[in-house]
Amino acid sequence: MPFSSEQESRHLAHRHRKAKIFALFCAAITWSCVLLLGVLLYQVSIDGFKWLDWQFISSFPSRFPERAGIKSALVGTIWLISLVAVFSIPVGVSTALYLEEFAGRGKLAKIIEVNIANLAGVPSIVYGILGLAIFVRYFALERSLVSGALTMSLLILPVIIIASRDAIKTVPLSIRNAAYSLGATKRPTTRSHVLPASFP
Repeated sequence: MPFSSEQESRHLAHRHRKAKIFALFCAAITWSCVLLLGVLLYQVSIDGFKWLDWQFISSFPSRFPERAGIKSALVGTIWLISLVAVFSIPVGVSTALYLEEFAGRGKLAKIIEVNIANLAGVPSIVYGILGLAIFVRYFALERSLVSGALTMSLLILPVIIIASRDAIKTVPLSIRNAAYSLGATKRPTTRSHVLPASFP
């Protein structure tokens, strides 16, 4: 049975009221979480700032709070990030360049693209297990910075490759054609024009 125009307007007004109530409910939940996070950050800051000094940064962990520090964690993190950058950035950018500039639409390119898409959806715990099995045990690198850096490199490689491919796609075709018209081949064009233009 079709609704009359008055019934339709009442039904529509009822739905709008429900939508507003739901929006207010979601906003209340969101702001409650933000407020709770702010309280936690304030409490941590009040308790932690009194311990933040040069001794805390330059000392190793200790069971005694007045002697405890974060030197080993800080230095280890800096080393780990540096090694991950050394391992992953050249491989990721080179893979993106190969896929965008040299591979074409061949079978190898499709296999690499499928694997990149699959790796991007793998949970990080799987990378941890993979790093333990391959780098720590198979290659006998033990629990070292190199093992951690290689595992982290595997974790972020899909992100680097996808971001690099998107950056390379933004380089206008006219830049490539201008280099080709002056006699440059594919490799010098990619190295001297495409890659620098994609950096920003």
